[in-house]
Amino acid sequence: MAGVCVLTGGRSLERAVSLRSASRVERALLGLGHATDTIDMGPDLTSRLRAGGYDAAFICAHGPGGEDGTVQELCEMLGLPYTGAGVSASARCFDKALLKDELRRAGIATPPWLSFAGPALAQLGAGEALPDVAERLGLPLIVKPARMGSALGIGVARDEGELRTAVLSALAYDERVVVERFREGARDLAVGVLDAGDGPRTLPVVEAIPQGRQLYDFDARYTPGLTEFAAPADLDRELAEEAGRIALDAYRTMGVRGFGRVDLILSEEGIEVIDLPTIPGLTETSLLPMAAEAAGIGFDRLVATILASALCEDPA
Repeated sequence: MAGVCVLTGGRSLERAVSLRSASRVERALLGLGHATDTIDMGPDLTSRLRAGGYDAAFICAHGPGGEDGTVQELCEMLGLPYTGAGVSASARCFDKALLKDELRRAGIATPPWLSFAGPALAQLGAGEALPDVAERLGLPLIVKPARMGSALGIGVARDEGELRTAVLSALAYDERVVVERFREGARDLAVGVLDAGDGPRTLPVVEAIPQGRQLYDFDARYTPGLTEFAAPADLDRELAEEAGRIALDAYRTMGVRGFGRVDLILSEEGIEVIDLPTIPGLTETSLLPMAAEAAGIGFDRLVATILASALCEDPA
């Protein structure tokens, strides 16, 4: 059995979700017989990791600091194996603009978009170009902070006034914004990917169906009752296979390892990738555990498989 530190918390706005994921992972690790410490990431993290003598870090820290390559860099410096994607893949997937650039170059479908930074608005008067953005991409648009998870700070703009408001709201979460074509009536799909010792494989497609809401936003993700889930999603076999193929292509293109989740939308335009969380939530309402369960993989086995990928061991 291994000595495992579960890294969680930190100062991200996704702190509460991180703590919920970590609590569930800690219980699973203890049930599997591992010696486990949960560490709330802060200024003493390096000293605690150096003194702990851990065999691996199980990263449950969502958002900036945990999912963007920062804590992964620290683990690399200390020579500590860790779960999930490496430094470069974490950073590139966390920034939606970089992610979409790489997907486009690889020929993987993603909705049309533009991105720009707050200083362009403040220093270069780029706010005057927002009508041009609306004309080029076509309304309605969805506006997102480029580097934030859990659908925090997103909004839909149906006219130029709403676009300006949505951009300012998104800039409260990150200095860079992604403005993307909004697919009316699109279905929200997710494909979990798991490395189980013989290369990455996809889990069944899960669909999130918000109740009385137009977006699968933060509240819909983490408030029981606001979203119904279909695991597996109600798709014909060809569509399900296509979603899995696209997800695996995106996962490999971005150089992700260990595990991850590829978020997709299905609309009249087909299946498109919109996000690739490299540390997907592991809470009771999170999509990756639902997908694993649909594949006959219980939560403890899911955690064991993720840990084994960090230790380069056979998950069995």
